[in-house]
Amino acid sequence: MTGADLPDVVRLYEVMKKLRGPEGCPWDREQTMQTLKPCLLEETYELLDAMDGSALAPHLEELGDVLLQVVFQCAIREEEGLFDLNAVAAALTQKLIRRHPHVFGDVVADSAGHVLRNWEAIKRTERGKEPGKSALDGVPATLPALLKAQRIQEKAAHVGFDWKEASGATEKLSEELAEVQEAVAADDRQHVREEVGDLLFSVVNYCRFLGVDAENAMDEANKKFARRFKAVELRAAQQGKSLTEMDLAGMDALWNEVKTDERNSAG
Repeated sequence: MTGADLPDVVRLYEVMKKLRGPEGCPWDREQTMQTLKPCLLEETYELLDAMDGSALAPHLEELGDVLLQVVFQCAIREEEGLFDLNAVAAALTQKLIRRHPHVFGDVVADSAGHVLRNWEAIKRTERGKEPGKSALDGVPATLPALLKAQRIQEKAAHVGFDWKEASGATEKLSEELAEVQEAVAADDRQHVREEVGDLLFSVVNYCRFLGVDAENAMDEANKKFARRFKAVELRAAQQGKSLTEMDLAGMDALWNEVKTDERNSAG
């Protein structure tokens, strides 16, 4: 079978190994696990941006760039005699089968929630052979803070450490806000920082009860603010002004105009 006749994934891996080989690319040969970390992070965020759009070509391309990072790491590990791309695919296949006994076995799971509970129970069983393991293990340290908070809370909830109803989460919000205000009144900056962190953690918890992804909600809020702020800048410029020449009341009036126009255009 010639190179052109190989399955595309196999051919991709062969291309990567050639790039890493003696007659390959100097840059590719120099890369290590550490140098690839920022590449993977950047490509992941570019994929997330593509997923927000409706164009298929950028989505396809960015998926390929993330796949490249997987292939790159597998090639390095193969050079070290540890594992290769096929071993990664085999391990993933086995894990998917093992963690879906309601599909590949005789376990019954009639809802997504039931599936997730089974998934976490199976993961705990897999970790049970290792001493000192926590229910919170497996949350990546490098996750964005809001997403990390949500994942931590989800894992705690899977073992029953959770409010029974959303009212518990709302009461905790009020409690944490009051503690922030107390810390501010005491002018204790370290305490303020700590209590603000607790408040944000409680907000994320409330989001979870509402079925809202806190990280996505925050990202959407950031985008909305940036969009409206730029519109305010444009309207100020149309009046021959810059924002630095306006008082807060004037900027707020433009902001409200932008909000009203957006809502009217949304129908």
